[in-house]
Amino acid sequence: MTNSKPGPLDGRIALVTGASRGLGRAASIELAKSGAHIIAMARTQGALEELDDEISALGGSCSLVTADLDDLDGIDRLGGIIAERWGKLDILVGNAAMLGSISPAPHIDPALFEQTMKINVTANWRLLRSFDPLLRASDAGRVIFVTSGAATARGAFWSLYAASKSALDAIAECYAKEVAHSAIRVNLISPGPVATAMRAKAMPGEDPASLPQPADIAPLFVELALPDCERHMETIRWQDWAKG
Repeated sequence: MTNSKPGPLDGRIALVTGASRGLGRAASIELAKSGAHIIAMARTQGALEELDDEISALGGSCSLVTADLDDLDGIDRLGGIIAERWGKLDILVGNAAMLGSISPAPHIDPALFEQTMKINVTANWRLLRSFDPLLRASDAGRVIFVTSGAATARGAFWSLYAASKSALDAIAECYAKEVAHSAIRVNLISPGPVATAMRAKAMPGEDPASLPQPADIAPLFVELALPDCERHMETIRWQDWAKG
């Protein structure tokens, strides 16, 4: 069923990483329902095509980018493509991440350590590096990163994931201070436990039906993406936001 009503994000361009499943997929759908054109970035072509079908059925529009954040130079190429086609980027959602290894710090495989930091930290920095000029070209650039309570809890056996999210938080906060006097707003969402594949990998004995679903978190992405949203340099816990 096509939604012909104007949305609060009509005409705005949103890039979502990790868009093929979980939080990224839910955020993409919710942003599209609000009128944004979605540039959906993920590794799995089939899942992206399914997302495109669902967004189209809702009356939205989507451009698919089958790519891995592991390809750092590819992020720069994507920035060039977006600049040529749209000349701006209104919304950047840095959602894609990997869990790495839940294990004693000395037991983490070095290659896995490097790959986890590359996806969770370096790739998000490269997104900022590539898209900062496009965000500045927007009248209200919005940057939303997905963080985790692990970044501050820093529990035993969580050193790799916690370190990567702590580093992401630091980059986001520093960048937020750097753009404080511009039209860009930067925030982090800490969704808490959510029924996603990553959560199932981390907590295999947990009943996913007992957890919030990705679609429950998605409206928060829309709120932070709105041109009139003035929240800045905040980490918003979904549980607190949901309570109103």
